[in-house]
Amino acid sequence: MNTKQKVLITGGSGTVGKAFIEKYQDKYDFYSYARNEKMQTSLKRQYKDVQIIIGSIEDRITLFRAIENTNPDIIIHAAAIKHIETGEKDPIQTCKVNILGSLNIVEGALRYNIPRTIAISTDKACDPSGVYGYTKRLTEEMFLQAKTSVCKFAVCRFGNVTHSSGSVLPFWLNLANNSQPLPLTHPDCNRFMFSRKSAAKLVFKSLSLLEESATSFIISQKMKTVNMLDLAKTIQDNVDIVGLRGETEKLNEVMISKEELPYTYLTEDGYVLLKKEKNPNTETRLAEELHTATAERMPRAELLLLIRDVDEVEASYGMY
Repeated sequence: MNTKQKVLITGGSGTVGKAFIEKYQDKYDFYSYARNEKMQTSLKRQYKDVQIIIGSIEDRITLFRAIENTNPDIIIHAAAIKHIETGEKDPIQTCKVNILGSLNIVEGALRYNIPRTIAISTDKACDPSGVYGYTKRLTEEMFLQAKTSVCKFAVCRFGNVTHSSGSVLPFWLNLANNSQPLPLTHPDCNRFMFSRKSAAKLVFKSLSLLEESATSFIISQKMKTVNMLDLAKTIQDNVDIVGLRGETEKLNEVMISKEELPYTYLTEDGYVLLKKEKNPNTETRLAEELHTATAERMPRAELLLLIRDVDEVEASYGMY
C-alpha cells in the first residue's frame, strides 16, 4: 500500500521544484504543474515517477482541475515571473502571474481543502522597490491571511538560488569558458545566495513546522553575504563594471527588516520565522536585521564551493 503523501508543485520543472523532487523523491509522490512543455518533458525523463501536467497558474480552470484530480496533501507554489527586468518591462503580465496566479493557488487550496500550501518568495519582497518585489510581498500577505481550520499556509523567503535559470553564476561561467569578461553592475553589490539543496531543505523545514503550527508564517534563515565582485574574481580576474540597471536595483538586500524584528521567532536549529503576532520573548527574537551590508562576508573558500554547487556548501554557509 502506498503511504506517500502527494505533492503538487507549480513550476515543478524549474530549479526549486527539481531540487525538491531530487532530494525528496523517496518520500513523496510528485505532480509537476507548469506551462513549459520542453522543461516538463525533460523533468519526466529525469524522474520517471513524476506526473506532469501542462498548465499555467493564471488559468484558473486548468489549475483547479489539476488540484481536484490529483487531490494533493501538499501544494508547493514555485511558479512565478522571477526576473527583475521582466517585471519592470512588463508589469501587467508580472502581476497576472505573480499576484493573480498566486491568488488562484490560495483559492484552489481552500476550495479543495488542501492541508498544507507553501509559497516560494524572495528577499526582494522585504522592503520592495520594484514590480517583482511588490508582487512577491503581496503573495506573502495573501498566504499569511489565508489559513483556515482545515488549510494551513506558509511562505519560504529565499535568497538568490545558485545555478538557477535566473542566477548570474551559469551566465558568468559560460562567459569565462569562452574567455569573455564578466559584466558586474557595481563592485559594492552584495547578495544573499544559497544552494539548490539548501533551498529544498528550507521548503521541507517549512512543511515540517507547518504541520504542527497554529499560525501561518514566513520562514527564512541566516546567511553570509556574497560580495558580487568577490564572486566574479573567484571565477576570473577579467571583470567589466557596467553600472546599475535602473533605480530599482539595490546594492544591498534585506532578508528580515528592522520593522519585522518584533515579529520574528528563532527556532532551535537556527531558522527564522516571521509571523503576524509579536513575539513577547525578546530572547527568542532575531536581534538585528538580516542585511547583506552587515552580515558576515563569505570567504573565497566558501565562494568556490558555491560556484561548484557541492554539498559541503550547506554546512559552510547555510546555518550558523
